[in-house]
Amino acid sequence: MSYCDYCANLPDEDLNKIYHDTKYGFPLDDDNELFGRLILEINQAGLSWELMLKKEDNFRKAFDNFDLNKIAKYDDVKVSELMLDAGIIRNQLKIRSVIFNAAKILELKEEFLSFKAWLDAHHPLSLSEWVKLFKKNFKFVGGEIVNEFLMSTSYLPGAHLESCTIFEKMKKENLKWRE
Repeated sequence: MSYCDYCANLPDEDLNKIYHDTKYGFPLDDDNELFGRLILEINQAGLSWELMLKKEDNFRKAFDNFDLNKIAKYDDVKVSELMLDAGIIRNQLKIRSVIFNAAKILELKEEFLSFKAWLDAHHPLSLSEWVKLFKKNFKFVGGEIVNEFLMSTSYLPGAHLESCTIFEKMKKENLKWRE
């Protein structure tokens, strides 16, 4: 079953329905929001996406509104604080990978000026090429994490079925996957 099929009959107030209808597959241009999506995808590994949607506000608060510059400076004291925060996923490997990845994105921004520009400079790639690129640069980024991150931010097609009402809405509003 596709995410579109799953969400089609959910009530309008369901978190999955809201995410599917307003965020999933829609282009993101803000570096902090792109990174926030990556944080959620990393933390979702082994867990349900619904749990991430329920905890998104907690993640946003715990990780300084996904501010790359602040997160890259987190130290062991901050990691310890995050490990005590019941509102997020308290996995030290995931937390440390988020910090590492923030610092890496700042490095990439020195050459590409933004995380989005780095993504754009490599687009289009196949999923396997994207995975190889992400694994070369980031931590805790397996194939499924990379696939969902790129699909959810419109770098890979497939977020919505052509029969999905959101696919049609995006087409009418000229919001399309990056080609």
